[in-house]
Amino acid sequence: MNRMSVTVDGTTHEDEVEPRLLLVHYLRDRLGLTGTTIGCDTGNCGACTVDLDGASAKSCLVLAVQADGCEVTTVQGLAQDGEWHPLQRSFHEQHALQCGYCTPGMVMGACDLLRHNPDPSPQEIRHALEGNLCRCTGYQNIVKAVRAVACDRETATSGEEARA
Repeated sequence: MNRMSVTVDGTTHEDEVEPRLLLVHYLRDRLGLTGTTIGCDTGNCGACTVDLDGASAKSCLVLAVQADGCEVTTVQGLAQDGEWHPLQRSFHEQHALQCGYCTPGMVMGACDLLRHNPDPSPQEIRHALEGNLCRCTGYQNIVKAVRAVACDRETATSGEEARA
């Protein structure tokens, strides 16, 4: 067993884990954070995507011990004070989900994209999310949801500049 300390969604956890335990299983089975879904266990679908120290990571490809000393944000950790993150709200409003299985990974991947590119084109969104597979929606509304958040940010920023 290996001792590890990891901060997940703002809470630090000290645990002993087997060296072969995957981060996705640690999050779901040990911490009860089932919002991070398991889709393929091979890194192909992206459903298990989380933020690991500021970068998007497929948690089925990361050993829990590799997250020792790191900060992990799951889709559940995006909401603040009972309010959905803008991307979560946009996915709902833009009907960017059907079965919802890929949604956590899509939202987390989109967060990573918007952190690095606050105004992505539809093509850039598609490229950034190409490692996240959706079997239901055809991606159109997913792209619309991400663009809606980018446009809202643009509008908010323009309004702040106009008031300054």
